[in-house]
Amino acid sequence: MTLLAVHPYVKIQRDVSSFKQIQREDMREIRLYTDRIETKYHTFAIQDVLDISYHAIGHKSGLLYLHTIRGIYSYHVYQTPQTFIDSFKAHRKNL
Repeated sequence: MTLLAVHPYVKIQRDVSSFKQIQREDMREIRLYTDRIETKYHTFAIQDVLDISYHAIGHKSGLLYLHTIRGIYSYHVYQTPQTFIDSFKAHRKNL
């Protein structure tokens, strides 16, 4: 189906040993299509996504929340996802 919007998110992995903590960041994308939303490991049918919201954490990052029929999924973002959210809401309005 047609790609409507893309937004970057980051998967933060922390490895802790007895001497130090290592933090790794894996840059990924969340993609909005006409029939689904996809992340690296999840695919949500568009009718299963009830809402999308965003909560800023400080000035540099925030959490993008997908509210689905299977629960809430959070994604760490460094840029405001307002365009992605607006695209989703406009598309849902037309369904």
